Amino acid sequence: MRKIISIVLLFWCTMAMAADDAQSHKTRLFILSGQSNMVRLDPDASFTPTLKKAFPGDQIIVIKDAKGGQPIRRWNKKALPSKGEKAAVGNLYDRLIAKVNADAAKNNFSTVTFVWMQGERDAKEQHGDQYAAELCGVLDQLKHDIGRDDIYVVLGRLSDYGLKRPKLRGEWEKVRNAQMQVAGADSRSAWVDTDDLNGDKDELHYTDEGYVKFGERLAQAAITLLTK
Repeated sequence: MRKIISIVLLFWCTMAMAADDAQSHKTRLFILSGQSNMVRLDPDASFTPTLKKAFPGDQIIVIKDAKGGQPIRRWNKKALPSKGEKAAVGNLYDRLIAKVNADAAKNNFSTVTFVWMQGERDAKEQHGDQYAAELCGVLDQLKHDIGRDDIYVVLGRLSDYGLKRPKLRGEWEKVRNAQMQVAGADSRSAWVDTDDLNGDKDELHYTDEGYVKFGERLAQAAITLLTK
């Protein structure tokens, strides 16, 4: 009889330990979007490995949808279209959220982190004054559609490319400042520096090594937010 009781107790202890272990392992979603410098980022090169090293045992899910040369109104569904523009306002956001919803139907995410690298086109179109409001609009959409207010946000700040070109400098500074402003307004948000990633000639796009460092920085910023 004692042997049977011992076996039963051992069984339930094992089940309890397995349940605790399952609860300690989290499913973490990372949503990557933006324009060309996000397009050129390969998450598997450094972003995802850095996250997996920081969160061993957790399930890391990375969804990326980006398109080069696009203004933020392609993501902000409430933005006003540019005169004569054929591309639909908010249609890139629709494409992104469709991918997110497909994964959300299969997973219960412990944390959600949005990683954004965009703004070059808006600076070139001289829309720096409205960029902060446009970006907040995208973030509000995402929170509403996912159904949670605890989304973490990591922004890649525009590089110094435009600062070295007089015709772009003013608007470029406005977008950079807007990105820092939005990131600084929420304890769940952060921005990363990209000024040293675009080579000796301060090009618009980063070097191969620059993209590896970029992925690491984005991941490290997310890790810092998630482990506060």
